[in-house]
Amino acid sequence: MSAERIEKTKSTVAAADHIPADKKAELSATLSKLKPALAEISQTHQEHAETIARLVEASAHEATRQEKRPEHLKKLSQELKQSVEKFEASHPQLTAFVTEYSAILSALGI
Repeated sequence: MSAERIEKTKSTVAAADHIPADKKAELSATLSKLKPALAEISQTHQEHAETIARLVEASAHEATRQEKRPEHLKKLSQELKQSVEKFEASHPQLTAFVTEYSAILSALGI
């Protein structure tokens, strides 16, 4: 299910007309890196992987809205970072990819 959410998120980003093409490419690349990291963690922590995927999807949806709600995106971003904190030692790449993803969203000026 996590992989499906990531693919859906990539489609949402690709369809966002107001996001510059270079930022879309960055987001898509990061989501592509996140997908195998989530697959790995889901082998032992399925529920956590689903939560992380859900938060990635929700934050992308929020970031691609025409009408911005920065406070909501900030809350989702904080939840996302908290959701991967416990895996920082065991899955550092997952944490790095989520940090990269959050930084890209932040750079969009949202």
